[in-house]
Amino acid sequence: MCRCAAGVAFTALWGWAVARLLLAPDAGALEGAVAAGGWGLSVLPVHCLPKARADGALAAGRWRRAWRAAREPGAE
Repeated sequence: MCRCAAGVAFTALWGWAVARLLLAPDAGALEGAVAAGGWGLSVLPVHCLPKARADGALAAGRWRRAWRAAREPGAE
């Protein structure tokens, strides 16, 4: 419940900032910072899993082993 209320409050704050930027001629840096910050948070991946649990996850150290194998003579 608390998370939902916080989400609604931050969404309302972001909406206010965007509306001020679009409609008010005296909107300034505060509104711009809130709008840019809200947009920046929206592009974060929020549905992440630990790599070991992800579908199609690659084993740890895979690239390191591939580079080592490629540097060895006759690895072609």
